[in-house]
Amino acid sequence: MLLLSRTRRPIRVLIRCPRPAICRHKGTGGAEVDKDTLAEMEARFKDFAASDSKSLLRKHLTKEIFDKLKTKTTPSFNSTLMHCINSGMCNPDSGVGIYAPDAEAYTVFADIFDPIIEEYHTGFKKTDKHPESCFGSGKDFENLDPDGNFIVSTRVRCGRSVQCFPFNPCLTEYEYGTLEQKLCAALNTMTGEYKGAYQPLAGMKKETQQQLIDDHFLFKEGDRFLESAGASRFWPAGRGIFFNEARNFLVWVNEEDHIRIISMEKGGDLGKVYDRMLGGVEALGKHIPFSRDERLGFLTFCPTNLGTSIRSSVHIKLPKLAGKPEEMQKLAARYKLQVRGSAGEHSEAKGGIHDISNKRRMGLTEYEAIKEMHDGIKALIEAECKQ
Repeated sequence: MLLLSRTRRPIRVLIRCPRPAICRHKGTGGAEVDKDTLAEMEARFKDFAASDSKSLLRKHLTKEIFDKLKTKTTPSFNSTLMHCINSGMCNPDSGVGIYAPDAEAYTVFADIFDPIIEEYHTGFKKTDKHPESCFGSGKDFENLDPDGNFIVSTRVRCGRSVQCFPFNPCLTEYEYGTLEQKLCAALNTMTGEYKGAYQPLAGMKKETQQQLIDDHFLFKEGDRFLESAGASRFWPAGRGIFFNEARNFLVWVNEEDHIRIISMEKGGDLGKVYDRMLGGVEALGKHIPFSRDERLGFLTFCPTNLGTSIRSSVHIKLPKLAGKPEEMQKLAARYKLQVRGSAGEHSEAKGGIHDISNKRRMGLTEYEAIKEMHDGIKALIEAECKQ
């Protein structure tokens, strides 16, 4: 139950592309899906089922599952199936295509979330339980590219949701501001190498914002996948970024998840970058209660980030392997890595630079996730040298 007492405004469900599917006001129990919404949902599903989308949503959302879930809503926020799948329907080029508008959606709509989670996280079944956190130490991971021939930069991040607050689509404008204040208070306690300053997006000059985006520090506005999922409401209220003085430790506030904790630097010293992130998570955890589920691990808006929520990545130049994309993808798949463009998901590899990261985040510990990425990048570099 939310600790906030401000009254929620009833908000009509919008499900036509490209408008976001907006969650209804907080209720005392799961409400019925109205007839107009149900009729449009069925029409949308029919079109989607006939599409050539390659998303996991398209693969797993059968007519049987759709019919079973289409009339259900979550107890606290009355989120419907459409709130979960609207982004995937609006964007058939999605890789996954589903988001959880509130934490209860993972249970109420488990029939569609569970098979997608199992496939994405390589075999995490609905009967499985995510292990307890085990972070280990970065000293176990050597510099992957000490001579700087391949790796441009290394980044390790994790997402966290804050207890007693819903996910983005269900936050009111007042709650965005309240959550931002809570997070700012915690960030202002950071000391040592983590000491820095918070910059809200509201009031930030456009040129400053664009420069931060160009420098790969700041998230950008207008992501069509998040917008269709209802995660861009009241923009830029409640959003912002925290920098330490060295600008190698960042915290994103209310972008996709409540917080993204990021450690980054030039080169391939994965262990050093990982340890810095761990220190930041520990420091913030003393002031912020993070949401964690006994089975799913740390709770996040997108099911791809559940579990450890750890994403460890490098910007890397592999010109010979890049010329053999099938071989590169086959090797990446062997080590459960994800290959993306230089600006992340849904982008191109500008200048021959790819963003390569661990794919699995569930069913393994934080330490194991980092090791999986470390071993995979090491293998890719070795393969590049043999070409």
